Amino acid sequence: MTRLSLLSVTLLAAAAMTAATPAGAQMFAYAPQAQPQVEQLEAVDEESEIKDVRPELRRTVVDYRGKEAPGTIIVDTPNKFLYYVMGGGQAMRYGIGVGRDGFTWSGVHSVSRKAEWPDWYPPQEMIARQPYLPRMTAGGPGNPLGARAMYIGNTIYRIHGTNAPQTIGRNVSSGCIRMMNEEVIDLYERVAIGAQVVVED
Repeated sequence: MTRLSLLSVTLLAAAAMTAATPAGAQMFAYAPQAQPQVEQLEAVDEESEIKDVRPELRRTVVDYRGKEAPGTIIVDTPNKFLYYVMGGGQAMRYGIGVGRDGFTWSGVHSVSRKAEWPDWYPPQEMIARQPYLPRMTAGGPGNPLGARAMYIGNTIYRIHGTNAPQTIGRNVSSGCIRMMNEEVIDLYERVAIGAQVVVED
């Protein structure tokens, strides 16, 4: 991920993470592999985003030994990872930003909608807490939802991009799941409407 050699630092980071990972997360194991390239029609400044995010929070393939079917999204809130189950004993792992104290949640839902460069309409619950918020922000690079959004069931929550990549790996949101724009684009291309979303708190 960083470079002493790419492989040696990756293995050192994996060892450190394994030692710190709770027992419940052992369904996943580190196994870096070549990453598929996803065509991006928009200009996303990947280099700028990546330098703000710790190496272990960047997209990588891992072994998966859990029971969820391919196509499932698993949100590991405490460890700030999102897994997309690919099948064949593998999952794609992404670093995420999650809800701040008092705003984390858990449950099983499905992806009810997908949107590219979505407009942002803050939910009424958020406006009640922060009445100064705009009632709508048009989609684009300055939009808090970033490049893509996947809406979770009938909840107010989304998996979405962010224009603040430095918040990845932190408890920052009002319950939504944040990803780097380049990585939410990658996930968006993989995920089908109706896919199951398992959020673990």
